[in-house]
Amino acid sequence: MALSDIDQVLAIEQRSFPTPWSKKAFISEITDNIFASYIVVEKGDKIVGYGGMWVFLDEAHITNIAVAPENRRTGIGEFILKQLIATAVAGGAKRMTLEVRASNHAAQRLYEKMGFERKGLRKGYYTDLREDAIIMWKDDLVQEDASGRASSGH
Repeated sequence: MALSDIDQVLAIEQRSFPTPWSKKAFISEITDNIFASYIVVEKGDKIVGYGGMWVFLDEAHITNIAVAPENRRTGIGEFILKQLIATAVAGGAKRMTLEVRASNHAAQRLYEKMGFERKGLRKGYYTDLREDAIIMWKDDLVQEDASGRASSGH
């Protein structure tokens, strides 16, 4: 993700979340946060999805993944997640975590498909609607190579 991508990213963010991140938050993440890594997926010259995470020590924490509503259920979210996992492994991460809204069943299915397990609950984590967050972890972070075979991140 580059600074020039932020306006398109914000448009997706605002259509995806009840309390979207601000432009300032994205700018800070990609210019000031040494632990942050953000990617975008483009279709032609239009950004259709993005994702971000922090990697510190041997852990990665997904901050956000979003796909433009008209491009959902096309594999873009899975592609973003796989890219984040590969980037995390390359950065030395062995585990990955995230929080997901209890009502976001589509995201939960994707994370479970990719090997994440429910490990806890944060009551009222999303203050906008007082919604709970499900804490998910993938404890043995591996990436798939081009042939589809898994390789260890260690």
